[in-house]
Amino acid sequence: MSQQVWDDPEPLTVASAPVPEYGTGSLADLLPTLAAGMDVPDMTASLGELSPADRNCVFLIDGLGWEQLKAHPDEAPFMSSLLGSSRGGTGRPITAGYPATTATSLASVGTGLPPGAHGLPGYTVRNPETGELMNQLRWIPWTKPGTWQPYPTVFQLADAAGVHTAQVSAPHFQNTPLTKIALSGGTFHGRLTGEDRMDMAAEQLAAGDRSLVYTYYAEVDGKGHRFGIDSDAWRGQLMYVDRLVQRLAEQLPPRAALYVTADHGMIDIPFDEQHRIDFDEDWELSAGVALLGGEGRARHVYAVPGAESDVLTCWREVLGEQFWVASRDEAIAAGWFGPHVDERVYARIGDVVAAARDDVLITASEREPKESLMVGNHGSMTPAEQHIPLLEVRS
Repeated sequence: MSQQVWDDPEPLTVASAPVPEYGTGSLADLLPTLAAGMDVPDMTASLGELSPADRNCVFLIDGLGWEQLKAHPDEAPFMSSLLGSSRGGTGRPITAGYPATTATSLASVGTGLPPGAHGLPGYTVRNPETGELMNQLRWIPWTKPGTWQPYPTVFQLADAAGVHTAQVSAPHFQNTPLTKIALSGGTFHGRLTGEDRMDMAAEQLAAGDRSLVYTYYAEVDGKGHRFGIDSDAWRGQLMYVDRLVQRLAEQLPPRAALYVTADHGMIDIPFDEQHRIDFDEDWELSAGVALLGGEGRARHVYAVPGAESDVLTCWREVLGEQFWVASRDEAIAAGWFGPHVDERVYARIGDVVAAARDDVLITASEREPKESLMVGNHGSMTPAEQHIPLLEVRS
């Protein structure tokens, strides 16, 4: 009788991570492609599947991943009917970019640059000038926006080229640093209700012979974080935003294209020790770590000086079967943050970068009490988080 041999699972290799489609099919490629079609100088149409239009509107639904949309045709009948139109009629998604999180993705949308260039490579990252963690969504602690992200937005370049440019969103976003560095250019129109935003977006789209309009809705993501994507609250938001998309589509002026996309998808993580590893209670993972950045599924780990290799070794040994764990240089070389990382961005990236493959989180119950209680999460490179729709309606 032969004896059964149990093989230890091999740790995930850095090269096995599914890197976003920077330069050919990522969220950062969308606005430059649309602007190139409107003859804005120095813009490249990297999303070759899209046909030019004189008037372009991008409606970004926070948290609406491709997989989640495909799984809910009854709640989103209008958007489901458009799935075949995604990515210029190919019926395929685009990718968000790494990490798949709001601050990073909105900066990629607005600047047309991948994270390694625009410099918002995570939910929280270390500011090399101060040594502190900076929350790039809430901009805490405050940092000079133009220094942190110095590139012009596509909206600014389009406005300078004579394109009528506008953003339509909730009023409280108008003067936030994230809006300033990612979405400024042209005019901002604050509207409280989703219906008012759709009506104003259509009005602004018709206001120029060439128009570039951006509008945004947040609560699909909000309900997903709080209740999960398997909740009635989330499904209710999906039903509501589906009606908003149809409302806007029915008001498109002539020669217009509407693109419905998102900043990331989402995954629900069970509340147990197998799926949620608490950094604040794990002596192995915390040994030699000075700062823990990022978020549960996309961690930036900043080591005590001199402990970088030990931290990398430990994180690989503990997590390497569930996470892609890379050193900073390995993650950069693999293209996780784009084809190039600017010098000013280099030290913002963790000494160790950990991206979840499995349904697992690295929480921090003491450092991040609110984030640690979220049901729905995102950030990594799995299809559920990375794949986002690019639905299209033309007048």
